[in-house]
Amino acid sequence: MAKAPVVTPRADDFPRWYQDLINKAELADNGPVRGTMVIRPYGYALWERTQQEMDARIKAAGASNAYFPLFIPQSYLTREAEHVEGFAPELAVVTRGGGKELEEPVVVRPTSETVVNASFAKWVQSYRDLPLLINQWANVVRWEMRPRVFLRTTEFLWQEGHTAHATYEEAREYAARIHREVYADFMVNVLGIDVVLGRKTASERFAGAVNTLTLEGMMGDGKALQMGTSHELGQNFAKAFGTRYLSGDGREEYVWQTSWGSSTRMVGGLIMAHGDDSGLRVPPRLAPVQVVVLAIKGDEAVLAKVREVGDRLAEAGLRVRVDDRTDTPFGRRAVDWELKGVPARVEIGPRDLEGGTAMLARRVPGGKEPVAVDALAALLPGVLEEDQALLLRQSRELREARTAEVSSVGEAVEAAVAGGWARLPWAVLGEEGEVRLAEHGVTVRCLVAEDGSVPDADDAPGNVAVVARAY
Repeated sequence: MAKAPVVTPRADDFPRWYQDLINKAELADNGPVRGTMVIRPYGYALWERTQQEMDARIKAAGASNAYFPLFIPQSYLTREAEHVEGFAPELAVVTRGGGKELEEPVVVRPTSETVVNASFAKWVQSYRDLPLLINQWANVVRWEMRPRVFLRTTEFLWQEGHTAHATYEEAREYAARIHREVYADFMVNVLGIDVVLGRKTASERFAGAVNTLTLEGMMGDGKALQMGTSHELGQNFAKAFGTRYLSGDGREEYVWQTSWGSSTRMVGGLIMAHGDDSGLRVPPRLAPVQVVVLAIKGDEAVLAKVREVGDRLAEAGLRVRVDDRTDTPFGRRAVDWELKGVPARVEIGPRDLEGGTAMLARRVPGGKEPVAVDALAALLPGVLEEDQALLLRQSRELREARTAEVSSVGEAVEAAVAGGWARLPWAVLGEEGEVRLAEHGVTVRCLVAEDGSVPDADDAPGNVAVVARAY
C-alpha cells in the first residue's frame, strides 16, 4: 500500500499544501479573531533570524531603531488626502476607551508616516539635523478581508523605516539604497529568492508616495509575491505636518522623505518559493537550526557521541540542535526535521559508532551519504554554502522558465492565467492595458528597464512591464 503523503502534494492543491505545511511544520496557527495569527516558536525563530539579518543591514545603511505609538489620532491620517483614502478600507478605529466615548477616535497603526511626522516636525529644526534616519520593528493592523497566514493577516509584524532629507536627490538615492543594499541583498543572499527589482506603476504606488520601488519574487505556483517596498514620499507628508528645516543660507524649507517596509510576509515567501512535497527547505544562511544531530537509538554510547558531535559543530560556528529524544521513534523525528526544512541532519546509531561514521542527510538537494564523524566540522560549512547557492539557482531557473516575452495584453493574460509571468513593453500596455489586465485578476508587478535595472521614471523609453497574478 502506498504511503500517504505528509502534506498535500503541491501539484494537487497548492493552497492546501501551503496550509498543511504551516500546520505540520508548527509555524503558526490561526488566532481567535478572524485574520489574526499565532506565530509558533519555530515560525518565530525564522522571523527572528530575518530580523537579525535585516537589522544589521538597516544599521549599516545608517538608520537607528526607535519606537512610535500603536494608537494614532484619526485626524493625523486625514492630513494627507491620498494616504487616508488609500488606507480607509483597512483601518481599525477605537472609539471607546476607559469605559467612555473618546473625544477623538484613534486608529490602530496601519503604517506610521503620520505619527512619525508629528515627531519629525519637532525634532528637525536645521539642516544640521538632517538626514534623520529612523527604523522601527513593530506590529501593524490592516483589516484584511481575505486573510491567509503570513501572507495577508489583520495584524502582522514588520519593520518600517522613515527618513527625512534636505534634498530630493538625497531622499531618492536613500530609498534606492535601502531597495538594493538592505532588501535585495537580504532576499537574494540570505533568503535565496531571486527577486526582480523594479518600479511600481502609478496605480500600484503606495498611498501618498511619489514613487514606489518593489521587489517581486516568483512562488512555486508561478504567482508573484511583493516581498518589500521602498517609497519616495516627496514633500507630501512634510507639507501636511509642517516638517521644515532652516537651510544653510537661512531659508525655511520642507524636508524630502522616504519610507520603506518588509514584514512577516517574507516567511510566507520562504515557504512558497522553496518548499516541496516533503515540507520546508530553509536556506542555510537563514536557518535558525542549520544542523540537527539525531540519536537513532537510546544507547548510552550513541547519546554521548551525539552530544559530543553537537558540541563540536557548535564550536565550529554552526547553529546546531541535538535531538536525543529516543523515547520518540526515530522515523517520526526525522520526518519532523524534514518538514521544518533544517538544511542538514547528522544521524548516528550503534552501527555508525562502530565504523566512526554518521549518516548525513541534506534537505535542499535531498539524499543521504555516510561521512566520517571526525570530518563533519570541516565538511558541513562548505556543504551548507553549496545548498544555499542551489536554492538561489533553482529560484532563478524557475522564474526564467516561467516568464514569457509577449507583445499583447491578451498574451500577457494567457501567460499569467497559465501560472507564470509575462514581460511586455510598457509602451504597448500602458494604463489602459493595465485596466484590462485587472479584469482577469492580473497586475503589473513592476516596471523594469530594458537592461533589467530599475527605471528612473514610469515613462522612461524602453520600460518593460512585468505582469502576473499575485498574492
